[in-house]
This record gives sequence, structure tokens and C-alpha cells, in this order.
Amino acid sequence: MKIERVQGTVFEYLSKRCSDSAGHSHPGPEQRVKMAMITITTDEGHSGHAFAAPEVIRPFVLEAFARKVLVGQDPLDRERLWHGLEHWQRGSAGQLTDRALAAIEQALWDLAGRALGQPVYKLLGAYRDKVPAYGSTMCGDQLEGGLATPDDYARFAVKLVERGYKAIKLHTWMPPVSFAPSVSMDIRACAAVREAVGPDIALMLDGYHWYSRTEALTIGRALEKLNFAWFEEMMNEQSMASYAWLAGQLDIPIVGPESLGGKHHSRADWAKAGACDILRAGVPGVGGITPTMKVAALAEAFGMNCEVHGNGAANLAVTAAIKNCAWYERGLLHPFLDYDEVPAYLNALPDPMDKEGFVHLSQKPGLGEDINFDYIEANTVASY
Repeated sequence: MKIERVQGTVFEYLSKRCSDSAGHSHPGPEQRVKMAMITITTDEGHSGHAFAAPEVIRPFVLEAFARKVLVGQDPLDRERLWHGLEHWQRGSAGQLTDRALAAIEQALWDLAGRALGQPVYKLLGAYRDKVPAYGSTMCGDQLEGGLATPDDYARFAVKLVERGYKAIKLHTWMPPVSFAPSVSMDIRACAAVREAVGPDIALMLDGYHWYSRTEALTIGRALEKLNFAWFEEMMNEQSMASYAWLAGQLDIPIVGPESLGGKHHSRADWAKAGACDILRAGVPGVGGITPTMKVAALAEAFGMNCEVHGNGAANLAVTAAIKNCAWYERGLLHPFLDYDEVPAYLNALPDPMDKEGFVHLSQKPGLGEDINFDYIEANTVASY
């Protein structure tokens, strides 16, 4: 079996999400947005698919790197092909990003699962077929009845618990919100949520603000009193020393790094330096399923959990394949949006959650995404 074709397809679909001037996602009026799908096809007719932003897997990336490395090769040689692609990153002038590498590799995993008739999480070495989910909120906003006040977060948290979530992670206010970032508002929101849901719901905070060390310490000590489960990305992750300093001051587990580059290599440095108590890796952020599994194994060797960053079929597959991950991140969630509404380019959600808060793994071959190919074909705006 040899790879014969690598194709990109850009299509439009309706979405009720929009981005603010700083790139943070919020609810908004329904609009047409673009999504891209990469498809890798073999000479035996097997195909694998993955979704990404059109800017990530644009024509130049596929032509200059993906096709050059993949065409004519055995698609099951994923480790070799991943290294072949990764080798091109240094000389790509930043064009071959980790997210592009991840999308290409996801399509290879999807192809393998579809060709072999197995779900990817089984190919990875399944540990479980359902995973408890935490509800991960959108960032705070200034929408009346949205996530504009600590009380708004508290009311929404109660609804999430009623939906079945046994854990909730807050993303609080960020610029361009007028008062953000605000240490006092973050603490008030966390306190309001704890009071609203009681002591038995696990709570986390994603600081996401690049606070100073002393500001992060103030929030961390407040979270300890509120019995939060972890604290993540509260400072610039390029300063590993700042995280090592903070982890040494607090008892609450520090999670990281989330957005830092460096794949599994940088995560090894963080574990060795004691800069976090729980390692963080997500498939798009570290360059694919393969390096995410390496981070999980690295964490296990250090006696640490590896909490997988973000939602989606690939992250869910990894979460189900490893033991040392407590939760699947389901979101981003907001009072004005229905996460359980299936996007038009899919026939079903890749991460359906039951009333007890468990996400069940699809038994379909591949990554488990039930793709509506007819819809994509009817709404395609570019192919390359």
C-alpha cells in the first residue's frame, strides 16, 4: 500500500462563533466560516482525513512538504514519515508549523484505522472506551447574561453540573474586555463557582493572562483555599524558571506547558526542572498524535499525569489510550451556545457525552469522525 495523493479541500459552513480583536472565541451572529480538510489516499483506495484551519494546510504547505515526504510511501510507516516531515520544519522559514504537521499526521492515523477497520484509540493501545469530561468555558465577555460577571460564571457552572459534568475549567476575562486581566475578578469568579457547585465538583482555572509571578502566586493561594484541582498557563510559558518558582511556592498542582513549542522535548525539560506537577500536551500543539503519546509516556515515567489540551477526535483518542490522564477537555462552552449541536460537515459529534459526564469513544474505523462528505462537496470553495 502506497500513498498516491495528498489533497486539500476548503469548504464553508455556518457557525455561531466569532473571534474578538485578540483572537478569543465568543458567541456571535451566525455566519459562514471556512474550514479545510486534508485527505491522504492510497493506491488501494484507502483514505484518511483531518480538519484544520485553511491557513494551516494551505496549498504551499501541501506541495512543498506533505507531498514531497508522503507520496509513494507506506502510510503505515507513521513514525518514519513524521520524522521526515519534522526534518523539514527547520528549513521551512516557519511555514511548516506544528499544527500543520499534526493535521497531516492525524490524516495518516485516520487512514490506518479506516484501512485496518479499527478505531485509532485501539491502535494506540486502548486503556478505556469512555472518559470523564470537564466542561471548559469560553473566555469571559461583556455580554449581558453571558460570562460577564462572577455570578454569570456561577449560574453557568450550575447548568454544566446539571448537564452531567463532574468537573469545570474556567477561562476568565482577557483583553479586549475593558477591565482584563484582573486578579481580583478572577478570584471572585472562582469563589462564586465553588460556592455554586459545592465541594464535590472538580474545578480548574486557566489563567491565560501572562500574569507576573506575584500576581500568579496571589491567585494560586486563593485557589488552594477554594480546593481547585489545578492552575494552568497563568504566566508566559517561555519562562520555565517562573513556573519552577511558582510550583515551589504552591501546593495546588501546576499544569503546563500548554502553548509552548518544542513538542515532547520541551515537556521533558519542564518535568526535569519541576516547573509543573502535571504535564500538558495536545495533538495540534505538539505536532501530532505521535509526540503527544511520547509526552504521556514521559509523564508516566516521572509519576505525573498528562492532561490533554483541547477537544476533538484526535485528543479524545489519545485520552482514551493512556492511563495517566484524568479528564477529557470538552468545550469551549458558553451559555449562548449549544455544544451538542452537530456542525453541518459532520453527521454526529465526535465526543458525545452521557448524563453522567462520560464521553464515549466511537467504534468507527479511524479517528471516529462521521464526516458528511456530501455537505463538504456541496460547499467546497477551493481544492488543491
